[in-house]
Amino acid sequence: MGQLAGSNPQAAALPGLTVAIYHFSGQILGRKPKRNPDGSYRPGSKAVAAAAYRAGERLVDRANSEVHDYSRRGGVAHSEIIAPPGSAPWLTDRETLWNTVEAMEVRKDAQLAREFNMALPHELSQDDRLDLVRTFLETHFVRRGMVADFALHDPLPDHGQSEKNFHAHVMLTLRRATAKGLDPVKTREWNSKELLNVWRSEWASACNLALERAGKRTRIDHRTLAAQREEALARHDKARAMELSRTPEIHVGPKARQIVRGGRVPVSRVREVNAHRKREAVAPAQRRQRNYPSFDHGSRLSWLEQIVAGNNVQLKRDLVTINRRFDRMNRKLDHWQRRVTFTAEGAIKGPVFRFNRWKAAQEDKQRREAAARKTAHARKRLDQIAQLLKELERAATGANHRYERSLIRAKEVERWVRRVRHGGRPTSRRRERW
Repeated sequence: MGQLAGSNPQAAALPGLTVAIYHFSGQILGRKPKRNPDGSYRPGSKAVAAAAYRAGERLVDRANSEVHDYSRRGGVAHSEIIAPPGSAPWLTDRETLWNTVEAMEVRKDAQLAREFNMALPHELSQDDRLDLVRTFLETHFVRRGMVADFALHDPLPDHGQSEKNFHAHVMLTLRRATAKGLDPVKTREWNSKELLNVWRSEWASACNLALERAGKRTRIDHRTLAAQREEALARHDKARAMELSRTPEIHVGPKARQIVRGGRVPVSRVREVNAHRKREAVAPAQRRQRNYPSFDHGSRLSWLEQIVAGNNVQLKRDLVTINRRFDRMNRKLDHWQRRVTFTAEGAIKGPVFRFNRWKAAQEDKQRREAAARKTAHARKRLDQIAQLLKELERAATGANHRYERSLIRAKEVERWVRRVRHGGRPTSRRRERW
């Protein structure tokens, strides 16, 4: 889904502007086995393992007590979870969040999460890249009700990566976040391809806005080279059209880089997409179509903002500032509302009621801490028992090997003694029996 594109069409008409790389690809992480080009299958993704790998942390899959430890992984510059305002507080805990997602899905081919991989402009600073990703996720994903778990990765030149390979991995929930947790029903409206195209376009606009704010003359474009070439021909810019008449570049993955480091040449192969589903047996008119964009436009406020702002960059910037101030005022209003409620209850019902409520809250907190300590102790004991069983198995296996080696050595010594007894001559089986 992420195609490589060239420069911004508005920037193409201005001299001196350079071209930046655009990459915005998405996929669904699920349990369904994936098919390789050679016909074999590999197991599907796990949400807990995927989150641990992208965030560079140690997470435990509570379903089978499997530990995914990527805490020593390099290149993870920042990791964070953004949840909608008013949602359950535990949604910002990475291990609890994705273990809950795994527990809610009972099908063996269930879809667990949606992931986006976005290339970040290397011309920006670390803080500007973080602010760019955070603002984009809050505007287009979190406002719709998704929980966004993202991680910023810096390039590792020692591993053969380019020094400009700054990118971000974003994992999104397929269920809307509520005050009680995750919605029992998945939000199917987010699967729209038209909505994906809107996100791709908005990501290009957000990157260009960040580059412009940083004083950089680099721009990106989410469209294909063919679409940009047609736009250049419509402007009668033949020089730009000739420049865009080139073959799109191919994304080079880690396997291809490893092949190049080994002194070999990577070879591309033709891959069949969804060949095991046999879609060619169904007529195009009989295929099921889902018209999600007809009733999914996000929140009404976001929809009105897109209509009012249009292509006005300054107005979009002002709307982002207004939304931030609005969120800050909402937090202040919630704080003072809780303070007023606390004071009014104390004045009406007396200090005894307030003390009893505080005491009940403290007791509940102590119970939760005790339960957490017991759970941690039980997990520790379980890990110790598993380690002890492994050590016993290793010891038993080693003892058997040592016993077998001692028997073989005893046979060799016995044959050597018989050979010395008969003057160094090999003895026959008949003589050995006597």
